[in-house]
Amino acid sequence: MGDAKPGMPNFLTQLHQDNWPCVLFAMVGGVVLSIGNLSTQYAWALVGLSVVEVVGSSITVVIGTTLNYFLDDKINKADNLFPGVACFLIAVILGSLVHSSNASDNKKKLSYLSSGFEDKAGKIAFDSNKGASVDPEKGRQTKEVAQFGTAEYLIELENKRSIKVLDKGIWLGLTITFFSGICFSMFSPAFNLATNDQFHLLQKGIPHLMVYTAFFYFSACCFVVAIVLNIIFLYYPILNLPKSSFKAYLADSEGRGWALLAGFLCGFGNGLQFMGGQAAGYAAADAVQALPLVSTFWAILLFGEYRKSSRRTYVLLVSMLLMFIVAVGILMASSGHRK
Repeated sequence: MGDAKPGMPNFLTQLHQDNWPCVLFAMVGGVVLSIGNLSTQYAWALVGLSVVEVVGSSITVVIGTTLNYFLDDKINKADNLFPGVACFLIAVILGSLVHSSNASDNKKKLSYLSSGFEDKAGKIAFDSNKGASVDPEKGRQTKEVAQFGTAEYLIELENKRSIKVLDKGIWLGLTITFFSGICFSMFSPAFNLATNDQFHLLQKGIPHLMVYTAFFYFSACCFVVAIVLNIIFLYYPILNLPKSSFKAYLADSEGRGWALLAGFLCGFGNGLQFMGGQAAGYAAADAVQALPLVSTFWAILLFGEYRKSSRRTYVLLVSMLLMFIVAVGILMASSGHRK
């Protein structure tokens, strides 16, 4: 909003310029980010936080970083960049194997359950009185909390979820994960095109979009698409979810604060990524995809993912994370400087 400089108009000035070809690229970036965010939330339920983030981020880098390398006129160091991309590709493969191995572990755990955990329809249901004890002071039954990773915990969690996962095949979740990764791989190259006009679509004399102007159009479009898609899925849900309504959504404030915080962090992180990409190359700025290293901490320590899993699953999980750490380090080493 400050004073304009030669070749760098301020935000309000750019809103009135004939720069719609670049604006459309910024809006496309917002559309694919919004779709990617929504599909990721379904993938989290079906596949789990750790694997979804590693696989999705790796796909983002494999496709998006490669595109950004050529769009940025190869300012990043190819000797570092492409070995890093190869490491991300290996992380994708390992992530798929982790999900498959963990699904097999869960299936084995559930097969050991006694008949008391199955209802008359043959579907899995948790007996709320199972393992309960009588409180000697109050005379009421107190239910013991199921431990992370046990079959009882898996069933207890399943009964609380709106999206049922135990009867779903592994490929449904992985397909949604890959789809979200492809969506995420498109938003950074689209923003790159919006700010640098590699196709020379702007008329002579019209300056390129500033990062902040492009980010405004990007975020506004992302917001609108998110509103439209979520309202559609309220009335026409997928994965056998119950129907709802916009009125019911407004009346239900549970978790709303966490959702707003997540949106703020997502937007703030995107803005920093784009500013870094404009300065050092968008390919190197994709190092922000290190986010699975944080989400895996949440998933394993707080949400109990992969507790009591097999040794094979643990080996694959550690291998996936190590490969991801190496890939992020190599990617950061590829950064250049835009002239």
